[in-house]
Amino acid sequence: MKPAYFLTGTDTDIGKTFVTCALLHRARQDGLCAVGLKPVAAGTDSAGNNDDVVRIRAASGLQLPADIVNPYCFAPAIAPHIAAAEAGVDIDFKRIDQTVRSARQQADLVIVEGAGGFCVPFGVDRNGADLAAQLKLPVILVVGMRLGCLNHALLTAEAIAARGLLIAGWVANCLATEMDRFSENLATLDEQLLAPRLGVLPYDPVGGSIAAAARLQLPA
Repeated sequence: MKPAYFLTGTDTDIGKTFVTCALLHRARQDGLCAVGLKPVAAGTDSAGNNDDVVRIRAASGLQLPADIVNPYCFAPAIAPHIAAAEAGVDIDFKRIDQTVRSARQQADLVIVEGAGGFCVPFGVDRNGADLAAQLKLPVILVVGMRLGCLNHALLTAEAIAARGLLIAGWVANCLATEMDRFSENLATLDEQLLAPRLGVLPYDPVGGSIAAAARLQLPA
């Protein structure tokens, strides 16, 4: 079966979708048919579209059916478990596993983007970490570069390791034009994450995720 990765982040709003799209563009530039999935999304416009899902589909090299790319989409932009409870929906990990398997049969590379941070709840008895463990995929970690990122990154790495999962690589995503002691923080993450750095993305790069692809490498 073709390679796939579970992409997560140190928090919400730290650029997971931007990095997902950039990696998909990187793969396409390398001659691979790459697709992105967003199994659980929250927040839609008046037409019922989720912005993250729209961006991921646009960056993918293969257009898969909507129920494979995004089997669970909720209208309010709130925590997934709250949105699911309000909608009376149970987020079924087996269904998500099947969509990932289907995508891997059709593409050269699949990136499965999680929701929120790694341990975001999906129900009273399950969370994003449990989904990653169910899928058994190596993890790509997006670190939002800001004050506090060291603690967030190392705690997330511990949670990933506790599920028996491997961090295939991590991406430093700058959330502002400048960060105090950026180089020192980056060096600390290189030393302590014990996983290859796949790239450093500047804040709001010219050319968007397509241009950002040139600053990334795919996991080995």
